[in-house]
Amino acid sequence: MAQPPDTLKDKPAEAHDPYAALRIPAFRRLLIGGQFVMIGTAGQSVAIGYEMYQRTKDPLALGLVGLVQAIPMLVLTLPSGYLADVLDRRKLIVASMILTSATSVGLAAFSYWQGPIAVMYLLLFFDSCALRLGWPARSALMPLIVPASAFENSVKWRTSLGRLSAMVGPAVGGFIVAWSTPAAYLISAASTVGMIFVLLSIDVPQGRRVPPGNMLRRVREGIHFVWAKKVVLGAISLDLFAVLLGGAVFLLPLYAEEYVPPILGMSTAQSLGWLRAAPAAGALVTALILAHMPPMRKAGRTLLLAVAGFGAATIVFGLSRNFWLSMAMLAMTGAMDNISVVVRHTLVQLSTPNEMRGRVSAVNSMFITGSNELGGFESGLVGKLFNPVVSVVSGGVGTIVVVLAWARLFPSLAKVGRLAEVDASSETTPLASPPGVVGADLPDDSA
Repeated sequence: MAQPPDTLKDKPAEAHDPYAALRIPAFRRLLIGGQFVMIGTAGQSVAIGYEMYQRTKDPLALGLVGLVQAIPMLVLTLPSGYLADVLDRRKLIVASMILTSATSVGLAAFSYWQGPIAVMYLLLFFDSCALRLGWPARSALMPLIVPASAFENSVKWRTSLGRLSAMVGPAVGGFIVAWSTPAAYLISAASTVGMIFVLLSIDVPQGRRVPPGNMLRRVREGIHFVWAKKVVLGAISLDLFAVLLGGAVFLLPLYAEEYVPPILGMSTAQSLGWLRAAPAAGALVTALILAHMPPMRKAGRTLLLAVAGFGAATIVFGLSRNFWLSMAMLAMTGAMDNISVVVRHTLVQLSTPNEMRGRVSAVNSMFITGSNELGGFESGLVGKLFNPVVSVVSGGVGTIVVVLAWARLFPSLAKVGRLAEVDASSETTPLASPPGVVGADLPDDSA
């Protein structure tokens, strides 16, 4: 019987094929379908923010949108990781998308008939719950479809098109909302339904899965794996502290207003728009370049240097008073961040056995989301206590210090070579089960 792709010991190809992942039909379908979903979701996000403010004229209404969507992330991400390792991941993702499609249709109906705002918040809460239900499964699905030798290439193409969708989506959403706000919700639902058919059209190897058991115990296994697998812990925590300390993007409105004079003929609002777009533009260009480059030979060192470069660019941006230099440094932060994303995501997925990927993806998601939110708070707090320049520059310096510390604390991270050769069984074996039976030696105390 053929082994699932994640267990194959693929040897690096002698000649680099920049389109290796795109030659896999299932990956192509998921990639294209995923971009339509991202654009549709971005349009819905623009619509809900616009509608809530237009109907209430209250900034707090926008804050509540974030709150009702953040609560499911905090509560459901880790349990969803357990479900991704226990259930059929494709079916779990389909169930999640059916629910998000239903909530989008509900939002369209309440928008069209001007239904109660409270019900729309409730629909957003359920939408976020459904999204979190399938999130870890979506992250853990790709290694079952793409072999290890092409996985780095697949991540490069996903980040390339993902950055493009992140730039196009809000713009498309703005045009749709200008025409019809309910239509934005319906288009989001249609994109998700289309992705359901894409998922049902492909064959996904099951791989090894965890038998159902005590959920809290299984979640603890995932946390223990991340803690014991130092290369995974190092990669995830490095990203956490880099985003936590290097949150210059949260202070861009202040910089556009007070520190970076717009060029001739440009308003402050237009200047802010260009500054906000610079990181995404830098990331997109870098992602396209990476997709055509051969696999990294020293991925661990590349990750450390990319995060250090992110910190250095943040420092220069914080001190800059020139518009074009500020644009260049923000583009550099996006470029360095994209390199970090490619290495970290590939490293975490390929360093993790299939039966643990759902839970490890959930832990990774908690780290990323938490660092984004806390990073904005940290930047604002330091900016308030001192000034925005101190906040941005100290964050960049702190990022470089973290890189130096992590190089010593996690020597296995710095030694990572080719990502396709990463061994998922090295360093630690948290599940000592007989072959083919995962978790069999662990007593099930769920009865």
